[in-house]
Parts: sequence; structure tokens; C-alpha cells
Amino acid sequence: MSLISQNPVSRNKVKVKRDDKVVSINGDRNDTENGLESDSEISKLKKRKKEKEKKIEVEQETEMKNLESFLFGSIYSPLEFGKQVEEKAHDVVAEDGSALFFLDSSTNNVELSEECDYEQKTYKERKAVWVDEEEERTVINIAKVNRLRKLRKEEDESVISGSEYVSRLRAQHAKLNPGTEWAKLDSGLRNDHGYDDESSDEEKGVVAASGYGNGEVVDDILRTNEDLVVKSRVKLLPGLLEYSRLVDANAEEPSNGPINSVQFHRNAQLLLATGLDRRIRFFQIDGKRNTKIQSVFLEDCPIRKASFLPDGSQVIIAGRRKFFYCFDLVKAKVEKIGPLVGREEKSLEVFEISPDSSMIAFVGNEGYILLVSSKTKELIGTLKMNGTVRSLAFADNGNQLLSSGGDGQVYHWDLRTRTCIHKAVDEGCINGTALCTSPNGRMFAAGSDSGIVNIYNRDEFLGGKRKPIKTVENLTTKVDFMKFNSDAQILAICSTMKKNGLKLIHVPSFTVYSNWPPLNKNLQYPRCLDFSPGGGFMAVGNAAGKVLLYKLHHYNHA
Repeated sequence: MSLISQNPVSRNKVKVKRDDKVVSINGDRNDTENGLESDSEISKLKKRKKEKEKKIEVEQETEMKNLESFLFGSIYSPLEFGKQVEEKAHDVVAEDGSALFFLDSSTNNVELSEECDYEQKTYKERKAVWVDEEEERTVINIAKVNRLRKLRKEEDESVISGSEYVSRLRAQHAKLNPGTEWAKLDSGLRNDHGYDDESSDEEKGVVAASGYGNGEVVDDILRTNEDLVVKSRVKLLPGLLEYSRLVDANAEEPSNGPINSVQFHRNAQLLLATGLDRRIRFFQIDGKRNTKIQSVFLEDCPIRKASFLPDGSQVIIAGRRKFFYCFDLVKAKVEKIGPLVGREEKSLEVFEISPDSSMIAFVGNEGYILLVSSKTKELIGTLKMNGTVRSLAFADNGNQLLSSGGDGQVYHWDLRTRTCIHKAVDEGCINGTALCTSPNGRMFAAGSDSGIVNIYNRDEFLGGKRKPIKTVENLTTKVDFMKFNSDAQILAICSTMKKNGLKLIHVPSFTVYSNWPPLNKNLQYPRCLDFSPGGGFMAVGNAAGKVLLYKLHHYNHA
């Protein structure tokens, strides 16, 4: 059966307009055929409408990208060397359709460096805002003036034009003052050249500083309060020491007795000062006011020595007592410790703390060295010398201990095995009174009761060489105290038995500074000394109860 009706229908056409197009429908078709055709037309129109909308979106997106690239640089299509030039080269054709020239992309026959190409491109792109007409008319003889001869390209060249003279001056300035990466105008060129620089640095073995290896340099600068420009650390010079006197460290509360210990905290701002008045005082050192922070009174212990643990958490305090004290800086609590189990020592006034804060070594009776744990404050071992013990010093990050005393010998102890690994006579010494090791452990100094200070290379001494690398004879009385500064360029030696008995030695040259102690200033009887962690401050405690504070100008930080 046919779907077309046999009944005649009027030929009137009904015009339907969809999407700006007129569709005519013949009136002689039945309802079913009209429905099918209208559905197909609607689907086609919808498809065309979607394609048109999609095309409009693509055009809008392309337009936005072009606008962003124009404003912020080519961020969607980074500039690559060679591609644009090749495209331009292919576009240039002769009348007969053949290319006028071609580009040789081989890398073996490159005559000009990338740097020259970059400079030429930069100068071509940048046009001068103003041109001086006098430059073309001016003539300059560069061979006549000595300082201009370096601008010559040939040996016999003499007269050049003004414009050429200006360009050569600019080239010389760029050579002497190379521009920084961030100051280059073309970001695309800068990125490509930066990649080449990084690759060349990697080939040469150059490694970026920690924290600045990635692209977040600006963020790293903004996250820190460190100095952006730091003075280069040149070596300390011998002869004259540059220093200045500051306000006394304990000016707010001087001691009523001699100062026996001064020491800077690891943060370089906190200083402790103790003495026979049984008080331990803490000061905030700034060189101007030196504000007092706290004072602790120990009723039954005139303090002979006090020292921070290297980790900065506690202070060990001792005197001529069979016990000692521990002051917790965090809890602000004083703890009395001792007497040590199994020992009969009546004085624990001489001690040293290991650099790793794990152990405290006390000088005991009859040549014994008492090893006490800094955590449990209990005796964990003893070492025995042939003579009496008078001085101690740690080395090798706390793994070794040096000791000297009444037999004139220097002992080296391995604290891991608790055995003596080496002992040798200190040259010219009868009674050793002081020991000190440099922060890096390469050198140590030994002082005696005759005022002689011998400086040794520790590795050579352990290898059997008994000769000191330098003997200092500037003191005439017993050496009581010695101290290296943080970079081992200064060694301070002190005798408490004579006024102004404090000398500073320039270690690299092994000479004594001639302008120290100050001629017009009286140090009284110096008893102790300490350098700040950065080397900028030096504190000297004397028998008058004052802590003299000095600024060493060579060091930038406290």
C-alpha cells in the first residue's frame, strides 16, 4: 500500500522559516511524511547551529590567545630560534615560483656565535629614540689617547667617526659590565639563552646554590631576611687589629666579685657572666644597652666555671664543691647534681663539654678524668693519666679528648674505646696548665706555667712530629686560659696573674697583634674571654667584676 494519499490536496505551499532559511512544504503530502521531513530538517538545522557556535567559540578563543600573547609575550607558542626564519625564507620566492635562497641548517659551518646573533637581533629590533647629528660629523683619534687605545680593532687604526666611537664605547661597557638575565627585554630569547647557560654550567660542573636551583628565585628572596649583598670574607690581616670598645656587657648589673666565666650562647645574642658572688647573669648583647635578662643566685656555690651546652638548652655550673648545678634555660629551673657515685672529689671546678653535647669531662683527683653523661648527669666512665690533670679539650666532634697536667705530656684519648691512643711531651713544658683546640680540629695549643704557648698541627703531632709549628713567648706568667675564635684566625691567650695579661695571636702568620691590649685602656686582671659565634663580638671578664665588650670590625656578624 502506498503511503501517498489518493485524495487530491490543495497545492498551497506553506513557508516555514528556520535559521534564516525558508522551507516550503507541499500540501499534497500526508501527515506522516510531513513529520519525517520536519524532524530531519530540524536535526540538520541544530547540527548547523552547533557547528556555527563551535566555530565562533574557536574564533573567540584564538582572538583571546592572540591578545594575551600581544600583552604578555608569546606564552602559547614560545619563540624558537630558526623556525620563524625558515618560514620567512620559504615565503620568499621568485617570479617563476622557485625559492630565491635556502637556509643551510647544518651546525658544522657556524661562523658567528649565538651571542653575536642575539646582539644583532637586539639592535635591529630596538630603534634609537633620538639620534645626535653631531656624531656623524665628529672625528675622534683613538690612538692618541692612552685610555682609548683599547677601542682599536686593528693596530694601525687611529681616526674613527663619532657614531662608531659611541658604538665601541657601548660594546666596551657591555663587556666590562655584563647584563643580568632578568634585565633582558625579550623573554623568549632570554629563556632560550638561559637554557643554554644552564646546560653549559652543568657541563662545567657548576652547581647552583642551595635554594636557588629552580625558577623560584624571587620567592626565595622574599621569604628570607638575610642580607642580599654580603661582604666577601677576606682573610684577616696581621699587624694591627681593627676593633672598637662598646658598652660593658654587664653594665646594667656589674658583679661584686671577679668574673670567672663569660660565654656567648649559640644564637650570639645571649651572654652569661658568672663569678665568685654566686650569681649567674644573662644579658642580651646588642652593643648599645646590653639589657639584663635574668639573674640566678646559688646560695652554696661560689662559681668557678659555667658553660652552655653546645645545643644551647642548659648551663653547667661548678665550683670548689663535690657537686655541680644544671640550669635548664627552657624551664628556668636549677637542679643540683652530685656527689658523683663512687668518687670522693671535693672540687669539680674544671670541666669541658663535648661539641655534640653528649658528655661532660671533669678534672678529678690523682690523674683521673671523670666522664659524665649530659642527659642523665651520671658517671659513665673514667680515664687515668700518669700525672695530675689540669686541663682538658675535646676534638674530632667529641670523639677524642686531649688532656695535660703535671707530667708535661699531652694525652690523646679515644672516647669510643676509652683508651689512650697517643701521648707525647709538650716541648719545653714542665707543668701543663691550659689546652685549646681549633673549631676544625686541625690545630691545638698547649700552655704551661712558664708562660710558653706551643701551637701544634694535631695530625702531625699524632704522626710523631713533636716540634710545634709556633712557640709564643709573649706571656711571662702562668697561662690560665686560651681560646680560638670561630674561624680559627685568632687565638687569645690569657694569664690572670698580671695586669693586661691578654694577647691576641694572628694564627695564619703566628704573629701577635701589636695594638692589643689597648695602650690607653686598662684591662685590669683578665680572667676569662669568649668570642661570639660569628666573630663580631669579644667579651673579656676581669677581676674587677666587669665584662668588657669589643667589636671586631673584620667580622660582619655577631
